[in-house]
Amino acid sequence: MKNLFVKIAAAGMLMLVPAIAQAAEGYSTANVNMRAGPSTRYPAVAVIPAGSSVEIRGCLSDVNWCDVEFYGGRGWVSGQYVQALYQQRRVYVGPQYYRPLGIPMIRFSVDNYWDRYYRNRDFYRDRDRWSRGPDYYYRDRDNRDRDRDRDNRDRDRNWRERDGDRDGRDRDRNWRDDNQRDDRQRDDRQTGERQRDDRRGDDRRPDRRNFDCRPGDPSCDE
Repeated sequence: MKNLFVKIAAAGMLMLVPAIAQAAEGYSTANVNMRAGPSTRYPAVAVIPAGSSVEIRGCLSDVNWCDVEFYGGRGWVSGQYVQALYQQRRVYVGPQYYRPLGIPMIRFSVDNYWDRYYRNRDFYRDRDRWSRGPDYYYRDRDNRDRDRDRDNRDRDRNWRERDGDRDGRDRDRNWRDDNQRDDRQRDDRQTGERQRDDRRGDDRRPDRRNFDCRPGDPSCDE
């Protein structure tokens, strides 16, 4: 029984050896963004200060991007900003150093990686679009922006048309009001003129006392 436990423990240690080898120590060479994927178009999740130590968990074989750990957080950094110690000298992490440094070549999947590390991030809700690649995400976002701009332009045009219609109605109403006011003023003037003409007519009626008196007319005696 004792030998069995020893064999199990030894087997466990052997299983841990590859896991321990699945990381290499590196150093950032500049203040660099750690991103949510292997491209500068993925969201930045942290800034790694120049000279900081990072754990390199794996790198892609087709592009020089590596999955690193920094202060418990995970993300991706371009190998051109990460150095590692190799044969007593620092070298920039590249495909030729993956095997000597014990860095595994890995794949990247938005679904798996973001499910593991970014569930609490704002960009996680757009995971379905990001999973098609950053180019698709930005193209889709540009299309949405154009649609939104077009909708805004349509709303602006509709508002202008409504404002124009309202202004037209206001002008028509003001024009009618002006015409009605002019008609009233013209009627008032005509009425005033008629009244003045009537008064002048009254003033023009001759005073009977100005007529020549005929003999025997009693009014001539006044």
